[in-house]
Amino acid sequence: MAKLIKEGDSKGRLHIDSPMMGESLVSKEFLKTTESGEYFRMHPDINVLKIGGQSIMDRGAKAILPIVDELIKLKDDYKLLVMTGGGTRARHVYNIGVDLGMPTGVLSKLGDKVSWQNAEMLSVLLAKHGGVKIGHGDNLEQLTMFCRQGYLPITYGIPPYGFFEHPAEFGSIPPHRTDCGAFLLAENIGARSLIYLKDETGLYERDPKKAKKGTKKGLKFFSRVSVDELIALDLDDLIIERPILRMLKQAKCLKELQIIDALNRPKLIRQALEGKQVGTIIHK
Repeated sequence: MAKLIKEGDSKGRLHIDSPMMGESLVSKEFLKTTESGEYFRMHPDINVLKIGGQSIMDRGAKAILPIVDELIKLKDDYKLLVMTGGGTRARHVYNIGVDLGMPTGVLSKLGDKVSWQNAEMLSVLLAKHGGVKIGHGDNLEQLTMFCRQGYLPITYGIPPYGFFEHPAEFGSIPPHRTDCGAFLLAENIGARSLIYLKDETGLYERDPKKAKKGTKKGLKFFSRVSVDELIALDLDDLIIERPILRMLKQAKCLKELQIIDALNRPKLIRQALEGKQVGTIIHK
């Protein structure tokens, strides 16, 4: 049982006797001592699937329904958590907010509503198959229970930073959006895998959508690449949000993530869940 210790004279601070007593929690040398040999994983069987907002949700029924059909087949074989992106509507509100000079934290609060709407639509489509929309509160501790009872939990990808969003390195758009939210949640629940469902095969050296007609084939494609290599390359554009590179480098549980083309080939979701490389794998 911990005991109380008086610091210095009778007017000194009262401490709980513990290894961290008197530490500032800033010292790099001290922080290294808090590293764990193995981190506890709350939901090691959960697979996080992040559905792109602009790449899939914004395209409507032709894009979404084949993925919904695939999720219905997969949910009995795999424990899944589906997370949704924002997309074009989030970009629209960012554009208005930037024009009005809104700070990054306000833009974060404005953009999170769209991801929430996409999660709502997806949960309605999957409702009769066990789809259930959950928030960012206590339900996250119950993910395994939801899956064991036949539910398919769905939540929005935007992390709950709001006014506490970090200042952006460039401009004012919130740096931690739905891709980052999916990564942070997958890391902190100790998920089995993290798969981003996009509309491209994976990561190219440049955005293939912006390439001149007929030049996409000449772009370098990364089938498997380390986070250190990507940081060193410092590409102008990425298929996932840039802060994820730093997060993956520092991750305690996740060792890799995969980006797949679920828009054109929804059956790749199963193959990715089976552990096959069917897109771009970014690893530590």
